[in-house]
Amino acid sequence: MPLRAKLIPSAVDFASMFRSCSLALLFIALLASPADAARPNIVIVLADDLGIGDATCYNPDSRIPTPHLDRVAREGVRFDDAHAPSAVCTPTRYGLLTGHYAWRTRLTSGVLWTGWDRPLIEPGRPTLASFLRANGYRTAVAGKWHLGWSWASTDGTPVTVASHDQVDYTRPVSSGPGDAGFDESFVIPASLDMPPYLWLQDDRVVAAPTGHTKGSQRRWSGGGGFWRAGPIAPGFEFDDVVPAVTEHAVAFVESCAAASRAGGEQPFFLYVPLPAPHTPWVPAAEFQGRSVVGWYGDFVMQTDWAVGRILAALDRNGLAADTLLVVTSDNGAHWPAGQIARWQHHANGPWRGQKADIWEGGHRVPFLVRWPGRAPAGSISNALIGLVDLMATVADAIDASLPPSATPDGVSILPQIRDPNRAPVARTLVHHSLNGTFAVRRGRWKLVVDNLGSGGFTAPAKRPPAAGEPGGQLYDLETDPREQTNVWNAHPDIVAELESALSAIRSKHRQAQ
Repeated sequence: MPLRAKLIPSAVDFASMFRSCSLALLFIALLASPADAARPNIVIVLADDLGIGDATCYNPDSRIPTPHLDRVAREGVRFDDAHAPSAVCTPTRYGLLTGHYAWRTRLTSGVLWTGWDRPLIEPGRPTLASFLRANGYRTAVAGKWHLGWSWASTDGTPVTVASHDQVDYTRPVSSGPGDAGFDESFVIPASLDMPPYLWLQDDRVVAAPTGHTKGSQRRWSGGGGFWRAGPIAPGFEFDDVVPAVTEHAVAFVESCAAASRAGGEQPFFLYVPLPAPHTPWVPAAEFQGRSVVGWYGDFVMQTDWAVGRILAALDRNGLAADTLLVVTSDNGAHWPAGQIARWQHHANGPWRGQKADIWEGGHRVPFLVRWPGRAPAGSISNALIGLVDLMATVADAIDASLPPSATPDGVSILPQIRDPNRAPVARTLVHHSLNGTFAVRRGRWKLVVDNLGSGGFTAPAKRPPAAGEPGGQLYDLETDPREQTNVWNAHPDIVAELESALSAIRSKHRQAQ
């Protein structure tokens, strides 16, 4: 099913093809045709809380080996100015799959805090999966969903987080991957540290959560790896989740390859939202102690291993040349100053802050693209891009028009993938933090509005200005990439320009309501 049939004929066909000039010209045209490039397989691997400084292809001083991420960078394009739309996971997942900022929904701050939360993707909202399925793709997701569900109840009433004890786990669960355009799915409901702890396959619960876990503290607090108390299915083991997700992703690739060998021409879309290296830090036994950065470093190594398994499956089945592969992360690493000091490892590289923060460490993420023959190997792009760009980019890559209702907040970065040295397109990108703090980026300038704090995990999260202080933060990332000097008062014209740009982007949302 994956991959288009090869257009190059066998050797025995050459003589007959060249008997006439017209056939020769036809053959040349077929060789030059963009048809293969227009329908590549598409694989998106979204790591969970992987910092840009974890990968050695971004940070030569990283203390964690990441050979498979490095291979993707070596064989493709490394984007150095890539950003998650939010510094936390649920809104980033929404933005990646829909091309819209999640603050345009009811989720104006925070995340969905359990697997019982109601769905965030609106009915009828086009997604990457539904768009690609409409264009003939076989679609699958394996990993962490964390975008909400509509659970069936035992008494027919709508299930809420408060009434989760009324869930009927024997009935199908709606408003999940199936309704978002995925033909096949194998997922956990939310983050690996959020109940209920169970598997869903094709929108059915594999085993009901009849047990209960007391939860655990963080590794740095002496616990076994942070997870919340709640219902858990029999046999559900936290350290089995990454291997199980990886093997299901590999099995999907193998299945598509087998279908292709049987004569099918259907390309595929595989979305792999890995649940690692997010808490709980639970590397499998074979990874424990392999890094010098403790449990977190070991879990990053297992995350890299998962990428390697997917690469190997593509290679083994001859699919690499016809596959557009993206490897990225949903936000920065949860890696406070105490961990930096303890392990001498900068998980978020040189950038200020960490996961949840409005500063660069919260939302600047690794973004690697491999597309042999289309994305120049070993290249680096400094273009300002965001994960909200994937919807428009994929549409461009397969030469298909997005539905009118899609109208994504992103733009296509296909020109930058094909030519990383191409001058960046002038654009405005919005960032969002855990507590709903907004920032807007245009060129060298970044403006944080209505907050002098981090907006996230780094204290203080919220700090209003004292008398005489600026109302927000303005940084010149060209001369001050670490956001050390707030130049708000020195550039009132830039502040006004960026405030106006952000207001226009946000008002577009209000007008659409």
